[in-house]
Amino acid sequence: MATMLLKSVRCSPVSSTWAVQFAARSLGTTAQLHAQAQAKSKKTLARPGVKNVVLVEGVRTPFLLSGTTYADLMPHDLARAALQGLLHKTGIPKDAVDYIIYGTVIQEVKTSNVAREAALGAGFSDKIPAHTVTMACISSNQAMTSAVGLIAAGQCDSVVAGGVEFMSDVPIRHSRKMRKTMLSLNKAKTLGQRLGLIGSIRMGHFAPELPAVAEFSTAETMGHSADRLAAAFGVSRVEQDEFALRSHSLAKKAQDEGLLQDVIPFKVPGRDIVSKDNGIRPSSMEQLAKLRPAFVKPHGTVTAANSSFLTDGASAVLIMSEEKALAMGYKPKAYLRDFVYVSQDPKDQLLLGPTYGTPKVLERAGLTMNDIDVFEFHEAFAGQIMANLKAMDSDWFAQTYMGRKSKVGTPPMEKFNNWGGSLSLGHPFGATGCRLVTTVAHRLQKDGGQYGLVAACAAGGQGHAMVIEAYPQ
Repeated sequence: MATMLLKSVRCSPVSSTWAVQFAARSLGTTAQLHAQAQAKSKKTLARPGVKNVVLVEGVRTPFLLSGTTYADLMPHDLARAALQGLLHKTGIPKDAVDYIIYGTVIQEVKTSNVAREAALGAGFSDKIPAHTVTMACISSNQAMTSAVGLIAAGQCDSVVAGGVEFMSDVPIRHSRKMRKTMLSLNKAKTLGQRLGLIGSIRMGHFAPELPAVAEFSTAETMGHSADRLAAAFGVSRVEQDEFALRSHSLAKKAQDEGLLQDVIPFKVPGRDIVSKDNGIRPSSMEQLAKLRPAFVKPHGTVTAANSSFLTDGASAVLIMSEEKALAMGYKPKAYLRDFVYVSQDPKDQLLLGPTYGTPKVLERAGLTMNDIDVFEFHEAFAGQIMANLKAMDSDWFAQTYMGRKSKVGTPPMEKFNNWGGSLSLGHPFGATGCRLVTTVAHRLQKDGGQYGLVAACAAGGQGHAMVIEAYPQ
């Protein structure tokens, strides 16, 4: 696989300094993009007989480095805060929502259906059903598209979707031998049985089982997969560090200019009010170059600085049928249009979801890359992003692995993740999808564009892509 992918890289004319060049361009092209968007054809993706589903509003708690200000909370605390923020921002009555869906990855066992617990805590009517979904890093994407399906099917008119992840306190299990012994102790009926079981315990029984961001099918951590993928596509350490620097620089600029308007203040019990993401840390290429490889040592290229960090946070969006939204007096932000889910080999193509999903969703929508005004791709690793860009720009890869006649092409970097991404803003696994979609809606509003595209990879070799259309101003 690696040899064949290296061949595809030779067919992909992506320069080693593209990130620095495009970072500068992306910081000063808003006016140009606005003019281009205004000149575009204003055809809509609405279809006869198909309900228009709209994004009314989206919010999120500040995304914080795990182990910082949120450390003493629980996942449902963050999810509740996001839901309360959505209620406050929209003013929607607490009994006017038909359904609530939340995505999460590493579940807290006490609140396994975190959607229900957070909804009750936020004050929603106890008559509103709620369920939780999990699909790795695209869990809240799945929550949103499930909401779209419920509305399109006529089951609901108003659904709240969201996601939450809390990496400050993940479940740590006893070893399997200890678990079996403890369960047997619970069933033991005599003192002799209990003493016999206690006597069977050995020191090895006490070794804990720590959760890992690794594939069950391959036992490989995602960082190792990213490093191998970057090597297969010939993505250099310099390219990865350049992209990471771009992400942090653009995120800092967006934060300073007040563009991250989906972030809601959150009063952490016993602490101060948190009002902004704390993982945005612009640096320099010299500083980034000092970091050692984090996964493949000593010659790997993936480091802590060019990878997304463990993050705590929650998000929530209000999704409605257009008819219901207008009847309630809302001005929607965007239409949620076509979407696809894809899956590939989790060993060699674990993180290539955007490459496979983008051409499929564009075909469903009848669009091309040139029609898209705003791109928001999930940044799991800088190497993952760059590998996808090179795969998308390779006819050989499209023909060999995707059964396509030609490449889909790469997004213009002046339209790509212009307000930062998961590398800088943070990546609470279950919450990122809602951030991506809400950011697209806000960028389309600001720049006057019409179409946006969201794409993300996920564990298991899966991926998601969605086309979003701006609501008429």
